Amino acid sequence: MRWFLVARVPGFRASFGAILSIVVVSVLSIAITAPPRAFASHHHSHAAAKATAAPQAADEPYVEAAVMEPTTGTFIFEKNDHQPWPTASLAKMMLMLVVAEKIHDGSLKLTDQITTSRAASKMGGSQVYLKEGETFSLDDMMKAVVVHSANDASYAVAEYIAGSPEAFVQMMNQQAAALGMKDSHYYSVHGLPPGRGEKADVASAYDQALLARELLKYPDVLRWSSIDTAPFRGGAFELRNTNHLVRTYRGCDGLKTGFYDKAGFNLVATAKHGDMRLIAVVLGTPHKLTNFKEAAELMSSGFNDYEMAMVAKKGAAASQTVAIADGATPNLIPVFGGDAAVFGKRGDAKKDVKVQYDLPASINAPVKAGQQIGTAEIVAKGKPVDRVALISPVDVPKKAGSNLLHQIFGKL
Repeated sequence: MRWFLVARVPGFRASFGAILSIVVVSVLSIAITAPPRAFASHHHSHAAAKATAAPQAADEPYVEAAVMEPTTGTFIFEKNDHQPWPTASLAKMMLMLVVAEKIHDGSLKLTDQITTSRAASKMGGSQVYLKEGETFSLDDMMKAVVVHSANDASYAVAEYIAGSPEAFVQMMNQQAAALGMKDSHYYSVHGLPPGRGEKADVASAYDQALLARELLKYPDVLRWSSIDTAPFRGGAFELRNTNHLVRTYRGCDGLKTGFYDKAGFNLVATAKHGDMRLIAVVLGTPHKLTNFKEAAELMSSGFNDYEMAMVAKKGAAASQTVAIADGATPNLIPVFGGDAAVFGKRGDAKKDVKVQYDLPASINAPVKAGQQIGTAEIVAKGKPVDRVALISPVDVPKKAGSNLLHQIFGKL
């Protein structure tokens, strides 16, 4: 079981000029190769969440943004990150979570066949041009949703799971509430612009980071979101990832883009360098490539300034022994059942770090390899930041003759 320290380390961003006159390829290249911007260390408080989206300041490249380290839930950068903002197709991230959870619990299978309804076939915007009655596997439909941001596939999947898009939206909002996404509300399964009398799907940068963190628990999500291109409909249609960073930013393997006029260009991106992963959320950029540029720069700053410092690797020996009553060997040294690490500023993360063991004085034989013996709690600067199981590295049988002696003396 992991213990998480949810920290907040806000930063400051220098303004980015509003004029982008360089050709798009050059802009993106500069974004990836430019030296990372350092995060300032001063704190600022969150403004109260607003009911409607505020206009973007003329000198800002985005309306709001956040960067999170997902293992600990630490935010290392935040800008207006509790302001509800139109999600556009980022709404599909919640559909992705519902599907991923149901695959995990066995109530859905990737091989499930989904038939396109008439309503799904009539969806506009980004689509894979599903025809009424056309059938695809859930896996193929989700590739269309995640890679190509297909609204028709989103609608078809929602109908298949919940019976109607309205019922599926209820599931989305229940999930949002369960995750503590207080600045969010969903009205559609796809994130298209609202029609007359309808409301826009909204979520803050903070909430989008929470959602992305949850999505990372499911391998299928990154399998879908890391695809660059993939064939669809037997190769007649090519899915091409709308997230340019999977092609241009080292270690990027997700997650989702979103756009319509009032929402601007939105992006939730994630990348992993070594043992550390970051999530970057950028909402409301005015130009198509600005969201990628800003997310890349935010992640580069994070990877440059922070580290996931290893305290003990999986399989490392604990510094305490445990006696084994009636064991073939008198004691054993437990080992770490998983990696134990602390996250923090580069060069500072492991300062004032202690390991506190919770182990019994003795246990009874027999002991099985992999059996949990106790736990190790990692404490950084006086606060618990991680807890890892301590397990037996080997089988320890009862010592020879112990059963016979017990039988004899037990009858006396």
